[in-house]
Formats: sequence, structure tokens, C-alpha cells
Amino acid sequence: MLAGDHIYKMNYSEMYDFALSKQADAVVGAIEFPLSEASRFGVIGVNEECQILRFEEKPANPFPLPSDPAHAFVSMGIYLFRTSALREFLVQDAKQESPHDFGRNIIPDMINASRVYAFKFEDQNRKAVKYWRDIGTLDAYWEANMDLVAVDPLFNLYDQSWPIRTYQGQFPPAKFVFAQDYEGGRMGVALDSIVCGGCIISGGRVQNSVLSPNVMVHDHAEVRESVVMENVVIGERAQIRRAIIDKDVVIPPKTEIGYDLDADMKRFTVTETGLVVISKGMKLHAPFDSPG
Repeated sequence: MLAGDHIYKMNYSEMYDFALSKQADAVVGAIEFPLSEASRFGVIGVNEECQILRFEEKPANPFPLPSDPAHAFVSMGIYLFRTSALREFLVQDAKQESPHDFGRNIIPDMINASRVYAFKFEDQNRKAVKYWRDIGTLDAYWEANMDLVAVDPLFNLYDQSWPIRTYQGQFPPAKFVFAQDYEGGRMGVALDSIVCGGCIISGGRVQNSVLSPNVMVHDHAEVRESVVMENVVIGERAQIRRAIIDKDVVIPPKTEIGYDLDADMKRFTVTETGLVVISKGMKLHAPFDSPG
């Protein structure tokens, strides 16, 4: 599931049953995290019964779990409230000058006056390692997508016992055309990639990438290690590497993205790791062709 800036698989009914068993006014989804890395998140201090005693956003010195000094509980950004209790604190907070933030205001205020508990994340992903990803940055978002195209991804989209229920547009199946298997010929192929419905790989090559619905990749174009959103057109002989391309962008023929970061920085957003990001609907100009 995607909630805010996080991806995970979780059974909310178990969290609800936990809230009933504790007669809680609020429950916060929590996951164990190494203490050395916990300061990047909201950190939850609990007693042995998992009742929350303190809650701080990104503390410099995170507080450990009572049973494990090497780990802390961090907030997953998932909250379950008793309606009447939440309303009371929302009204109270609205009358004050504050950021009106759950992590900084509502939850800390409730801890002092109500029954607030932490629910330990129970992973439904059926893998050896729990899957929970913070995708609050462009690089983290890209990395989470690259996880999906691995041969044996940690986040299993194909688990029929735990299907992902979401809106699916009425697109035709993805199509791969031109099988000119000779030197200079066109081959429409996608390798180690996820290609959604409505896409047409028309003589181009897609590798280690995620293509959203209705993407067109033209002759001899190459898309590698990239995330491409809906309705993007990749022009003939374009070369794309390590990029996020937002919706409704047309990449002109022979454009190169991700190969010369100095040039990319003049037109696009480039992250510290060298990931190139093209914003939604951005108008690109075709590269200059020298004579001859």
C-alpha cells in the first residue's frame, strides 16, 4: 500500500483489533528501526505494553525500545483514532497557533491525556525481510521503483493471496512491435522491466525500467533504469538513462538524458546522485543537428 511517502503491505484489520483490545483512543503504526538511523523519522517511546509515552519528530537522540536498546520504534505515518477523541483534539488544536500537524501537535497532545498505543508493523509481503520504504525524496522514489523490476523483488506485486486493489484504467495490453533481428534492424523489446497497459514499444529498447500506462517508445530509442509516467512519448533514437519523466512529456528524437549531467542541469532537476527529473508536461526542444 502507498500512504503518504511510504510503501508497505499491512493488514489494517489487525491494527483495528489491537485498538479494540487496548480500548485505545489512538493507535500509531510503528516499525522497528536501527537506533542509529531512527532520527530521520518520528520516533515513538513506549512501555512494555506498547502504550506511547513520548513522540518526537526527528529527534537528535532517538529513544530505544524497552526490550532492545539497539532499535527504536518509528512512526509509519499510519494512524487509527476513536472518532470522538480525535474530534476533541482537532477542535482544541484549531484554536491554537500551531502547525496543525499530527506528528508535532495532535499525537503529542493526545499522549498526555488519552490512551495512545503503538501497533507493531506485521508485514504481509511474505518475504524474509520486512518491506517498508520511505519515498519522501526523488532518489528514494526511484530506488523503490528499481526494487520492483528486480528478478526477485522484495515487494511482491504478484502475490495473489494479497492482491493490490487500485484503480486500473481501461487500456489495451502492452504491445511490442518490429522483430527485425539483423544488424541495423528495429527490435521492440523490454527486459527486466514493468510495462503497463496501453504502452507501445515500437522498435525501441526498454531495460530495468517502469513504464506507466500509455507510453510510446519509438524506433531505436533506449530507456534504461528509468521511471516513465503516463502519456510520455520517447522519440526516435532518444537515449534515456537514470531518469524520472513525469506525465505528458514528449522527448524529441535523438535527445540524450542522463549521459551529460552538466547539460541536463541546465534544463532539468538533477539530484545529488545524478538522477534526472523532468517535470509534468515540460516542453522539450529537439537537439540541434549539425550539417552532414
